[in-house]
Amino acid sequence: MKIGYKLATEAFGPEEILRQAVLAEAAGFDFVEISDHFHPWLDGQGHSPFTWTLLGAIAARTERVALVTGVTCPTVRYHPAIIAQAAATTALLCGGRFTLGVGSGERLNEHVVGRGFPDTVRVRHAMLREAVEIIRLLWRGGYHSYEGRYLRLEDARIFDLPDEPPLIAVAASGRPSAELAAQVGDGLFATEADPRIVGHYRDAGGTGPHYAEVPVAWAPREEAAVQAVLATSRWALTGWKVMSELPNPVNFDAASGTVRADDVLDAFACGPDPDRYVAAAQRYADAGFDHLVLHNAGPDPDGFLGFYRTRLADRLRRLAPRAAAV
Repeated sequence: MKIGYKLATEAFGPEEILRQAVLAEAAGFDFVEISDHFHPWLDGQGHSPFTWTLLGAIAARTERVALVTGVTCPTVRYHPAIIAQAAATTALLCGGRFTLGVGSGERLNEHVVGRGFPDTVRVRHAMLREAVEIIRLLWRGGYHSYEGRYLRLEDARIFDLPDEPPLIAVAASGRPSAELAAQVGDGLFATEADPRIVGHYRDAGGTGPHYAEVPVAWAPREEAAVQAVLATSRWALTGWKVMSELPNPVNFDAASGTVRADDVLDAFACGPDPDRYVAAAQRYADAGFDHLVLHNAGPDPDGFLGFYRTRLADRLRRLAPRAAAV
């Protein structure tokens, strides 16, 4: 089992994200996964630095830990040619430690460039398919053009390419996106401990790594952890259909206003008891995921990193599925 640390760009400024990345490597994490947002989910989070600048800085300040975007939308706010170039450069800077995680995006981040955000999931998936095709085309080297239904490329070439292109992990939440991940990606990315997602991916021929985010909140007291989630991360309990559609942090503030402490305890491993974290991670292992990302919403990142190093790392790495995913 590979264990990663979530670098939440919505919750911390650029200097702090870089500091946490360095500390995560020192704490023994196998990889760090960084979000790619224009807005935070809530105004109270208060941050949203540019992910691709941070990736270059992290690559320069680390030696071993792998880097993953979790996830980038290469269709609206970014053109896929820009992401192909950015990912190639990042892979070169970090010596091949980079995995490009991609997804169909959220209105929260994509509407800002004024091009609109597709209203249907079908169109978003079709755009993502075209985007990945463009990225792979450019990674072959040489000049290329592309004429898709939604995206175009005109006589473009990336001059600096790694010897081996980065893996592409595609975000999925159900059968259509899991099948898309198998068809165009090298790996799977998800946020739910749902064995059906892994099953759909494998049934469609997917054989790559399976990434999943595990929601946790460390604090010396459970109540402090719960209150931290309510203050900054209650948006995570609104569900993907809400998370993909709302345009601004103020909307997420309103949509998550009814979240209560019991809801947090149902969704997050909270407090100082390592058994809770192991039990939460086990659900994802049972669902078939083999790369688990700990997304800590607690108030003390340094305390959590120490907790992971001394109480969790060995136990989490030994996790294995208790039953085959269905």
